[in-house]
Amino acid sequence: MTPEQKELVRATWTQIVPIADAAAEQFYNRLFEIDASTHALFGASDMPAQRKKLVQTLAVAVGSLDKIDSLLPTVEDLGRRHVGYGVTDRHYESVGAALLWTLERGLGRDWTPAVSGAWTTLYGLLSTVMRNAASAPRSGSPVAA
Repeated sequence: MTPEQKELVRATWTQIVPIADAAAEQFYNRLFEIDASTHALFGASDMPAQRKKLVQTLAVAVGSLDKIDSLLPTVEDLGRRHVGYGVTDRHYESVGAALLWTLERGLGRDWTPAVSGAWTTLYGLLSTVMRNAASAPRSGSPVAA
């Protein structure tokens, strides 16, 4: 990410924080609307707690923009854990679409092409790391000869 993109993400995140729970609720509603298969992934979830986790995860990502390399092992672990929840590669597309839609609604006029590009870049980076970790063989796993 460029320094300008990082600054745009930081600045717009401060606008989302005051409405974070409502934005997270909109995110999940939109996600379930555009990809019904995701609803089953949260069947037994405490959705208020899940919304908090989403906001916390985004806050950590935004707070780590200048040290993203230190965040990558955590993101990789998150990707591996999501496999166990039933998340497939296709779900990442739905999540990205729901996230960008939610941010656009929350930011209103401040959702510019540059802001969209910055958030798209951040989500693309994080989701790529998660997808790669999810599809990589686990270390310590037996390797076929």
